[in-house]
Amino acid sequence: MGTLRSVQLFLQTSSLIAGFMVWVLISSLIPLIKEDIPLTDGQTALVTAVPVILGSLLRIPIGYFTNRFGARIIHIISFILLMLPVFLISKADSMADLIIGGLFIGIGGAVFSVGVTSIPKYYPKENHGFVNGIYGLGNAGTAISTFAAPVVAKSIGWTQTVQLYLILLLVFAALNIFFGDRKERKVTVSLIEQVKGVYKNSTLWFISLFYFITFGAFVAFTVYLPNFLTTHFGLDSVDAGLRTAGFIILATLMRPTGGWLADRFNPYKILMIVFLGLAFSGVLLSFSPSIGLYSVGVLTIALSAGIGNGTIFKLVPLYFSKQAGIVNGIVSAMGGLGGFFPPLVLSFVLNATGHYSIGFMAISEFALVSFVIVVWLFYKDNLFIEKQIINETKEAILITNPHGIIEDINLSFSTLTGYSKDEVIGKNPNILQSGKHDDVFYQHMWNMIKQKGYWEGEICNKRKNGELYQQWMTISAIKSKSGEVKKYVGMLNDLAVKS
Repeated sequence: MGTLRSVQLFLQTSSLIAGFMVWVLISSLIPLIKEDIPLTDGQTALVTAVPVILGSLLRIPIGYFTNRFGARIIHIISFILLMLPVFLISKADSMADLIIGGLFIGIGGAVFSVGVTSIPKYYPKENHGFVNGIYGLGNAGTAISTFAAPVVAKSIGWTQTVQLYLILLLVFAALNIFFGDRKERKVTVSLIEQVKGVYKNSTLWFISLFYFITFGAFVAFTVYLPNFLTTHFGLDSVDAGLRTAGFIILATLMRPTGGWLADRFNPYKILMIVFLGLAFSGVLLSFSPSIGLYSVGVLTIALSAGIGNGTIFKLVPLYFSKQAGIVNGIVSAMGGLGGFFPPLVLSFVLNATGHYSIGFMAISEFALVSFVIVVWLFYKDNLFIEKQIINETKEAILITNPHGIIEDINLSFSTLTGYSKDEVIGKNPNILQSGKHDDVFYQHMWNMIKQKGYWEGEICNKRKNGELYQQWMTISAIKSKSGEVKKYVGMLNDLAVKS
């Protein structure tokens, strides 16, 4: 098993590298392509953004089909299909050719759903964050193309450079044929059933929003930077490619770091820091700084987005272990779409205002909204854990408001007394009184609670069926920092069972 999972992790990560190399083919070479095919800034933004569309939308069915048929088959089909649009791009002589070819090389970005669905099957849950982060190193494929493609194209021309990718696709199709796992565990639940099981879950859409921001920022800057650096700062295509590759490498290396951190710390705390980092970067970039400060802002985005990307895919198997395929597809699709809109928005903002400030400020605002949602989810998750602790406790627990009205009970309380939650919520605990104790007994009890904050002792109570029983009870007053009583918590133990 150890060798098999290592082979699959390496093969699928390498396949992702190849897929992402193809996915950013046009944006990597766009400064050179524009020398032969004249494009306006708006047309350039559209041409470089188009591959993101199919690369995003296809992630949903590919995640599902990976669960259904296994990573080996899906990778083989994907690499074979990619050969046609790559060949078309190599022969392109118009914007229409680039858009059609670019749309279908989106398949290269969609293969991301293969590994995030398949690889966790080979590892225990406590390692999912890290192994998904390792798999995310496949993002390096965008850096390889962004840096290497312009260098090679300077020597042999961009059309011949594109054709070299046909060899890459053949190699990886063959590698998956021979080394892909033929016996991967399959999931046969229908697509409709899986969608029905998750689409009403608000956590899915919050996680999707987070990935829309973090992976969207990564993709957007990957496709946007080469052209922006050449037109706005006057860098040549090789220098722009090198700087963009640096952005991609940093974001890619931070992905396993984010997964590793999420395995060891609360993922929501990490995401709080991530979105604050993105918000800071958006504000900095909105002031149209010099290339030095611009680099600081962009690299901070790489750092934050990379850690965020690794952290988010720790959350998916935690909440959706039974629908991992479809949920991975939906979340990763939203991330891809997050990379489609920013380049177009930035181009529109530039044409309308003459600068990018409003576009970058929008990134900051989205990040701040996400930060607020993460904080809310963090406290909601803590409340859920506290609720689980109460429910799983063997002692019967009774919680009242300051006026002694029952607000909550646990399952052990129902087992002990025979009362269901619906039968006691809103009632006074005196429904348990057996009649064996006089008013002086209860007056003494509450005097002790007021003086010491708690009372404990033996008491005779009555079950729902009228049966009397002896129990040991502890009642504690839960106070705020100002000393005001907010709740009373009672813990009940049946002495007959205890003895």
